[in-house]
Amino acid sequence: MALYTARSRSLIHHHLLKSKLASLGAVINQNCWVPHFTDHHPPLSPFRPIHHYLRNPDAIPTNDANPFLSHRFKFTHAGKRLDLIANSTDDTAVLNFPGGEVKFTPEMKFIPQSSTERIRCYRVLDDNGQPITNRNFVQINEEVAVKMYSDMATLQVMDTIFYEAQRQGRISFYLTTIGEEAINIASAAALHFDDLIFPQYREPGVLLWRGFTLQEFANQCFGNKADYGKGRQMPIHYGSSKHNYITVSSTVATQLPHAVGAAYALKMDGRDTCTVTYFGDGGTSEGDFHAALNFAAVMEAPVIFICRNNGWAISTPVSDQFRSDGIAVRGQAYGVRSIRVDGNDALAMFSAVEAARRIAINEQRPILIEALTYRAGHHSTSDDSTKYRPAEEIEWWRIEQDPVSRFRKWIESNGWWSDEAESKHRTTIRKQLLDAIQVAEKSEKPPITELFADVYDVPPSNLVEQERSLRETMNRHPQDFPSDFPF
Repeated sequence: MALYTARSRSLIHHHLLKSKLASLGAVINQNCWVPHFTDHHPPLSPFRPIHHYLRNPDAIPTNDANPFLSHRFKFTHAGKRLDLIANSTDDTAVLNFPGGEVKFTPEMKFIPQSSTERIRCYRVLDDNGQPITNRNFVQINEEVAVKMYSDMATLQVMDTIFYEAQRQGRISFYLTTIGEEAINIASAAALHFDDLIFPQYREPGVLLWRGFTLQEFANQCFGNKADYGKGRQMPIHYGSSKHNYITVSSTVATQLPHAVGAAYALKMDGRDTCTVTYFGDGGTSEGDFHAALNFAAVMEAPVIFICRNNGWAISTPVSDQFRSDGIAVRGQAYGVRSIRVDGNDALAMFSAVEAARRIAINEQRPILIEALTYRAGHHSTSDDSTKYRPAEEIEWWRIEQDPVSRFRKWIESNGWWSDEAESKHRTTIRKQLLDAIQVAEKSEKPPITELFADVYDVPPSNLVEQERSLRETMNRHPQDFPSDFPF
């Protein structure tokens, strides 16, 4: 992370000194500078199917007809601007304010707080797992589809067993992905391994897809010596440099500006990759969300924002968080191309993320995906969601809108899965996970020195004193510390 932060700072400084306004497409005129937008593509056609743009993102227009796109401007003479005003009536006059042309009107009219119709949600599979159309999604082959489903089922088994382990007191904390398996796995399947992931804490499926083993998951949750975080983090705060997965941080939305800075560094390096950051609807109430979107739009950074709008920020419903039409409309406000997707539809998520990645890299711009879903589990093992929402509601979403069951119906209809394969897979994963937990639980813990390492080259005196004090306390009260904790 420090590497990308330092690289971003250096590149931004060099870029600004070298080309000032060039990144905004500006051409300086010596006499006067007045911005004027340029158009390069025909207007967006409402009659073109989404697959036209999924397979050909360059065909998506970048002019004023599409408010989701950022604008580039050039400079023109002030005289031309004055001629526009002089030859116009009051209701057609145009003035080139800094930022673009604005038409005037004698009518005082406030912009409504929201549109009369909500932004529609892109979907491929219906509730029975059958395609609504055969044209509006990216076709995936049997190998990819089976791996997607297998990993979604593995997530379910993993959540069940680790949740039970926490309830037995074997680990201190856990957080499930129940109801959000499709967002995890389908998005991961559409990305490339080199894409940097900046997760929140409900995306272990991305790591699973990239090859993070069940043993590695167990090592982190039990905080043993094999844990890459050396036992310093709470359970489920995974991280792996070899899988390009930045370590989870509990603080909400702090990963968003980091993802934008890293994306800008990748852009300046000319890398054919992007960054991807995940967050919940609660994260959009943080200032980091707004700063990150504006930062990404202005710098045209190749970053994909994936919001898991699951309806709840712990116990706070979305109705108490904002009055806007969800999250996608906020992307439009910041000049970020956005889409709303059915987060319980694995094919829709795969298609949207696959298209978003190509657009982000080919056009060097940010993309916002709002994945509508429902958190069908408790927020964490520290939460009882039946205290603030009906148990019947939770059960309905868990059964009737289960993304794993929906995707299973689709692969079974293609002849790629069966009841026998289902039973064998879940039994195998359960056994492997139980074995991994036993190994992780018996493994030695990291030594006490690891609490004070990896920050300073030479530890300052206050840290040296803290380590000495801790050791003295452990010597005086050994009964208060785990017997397997290495001194």
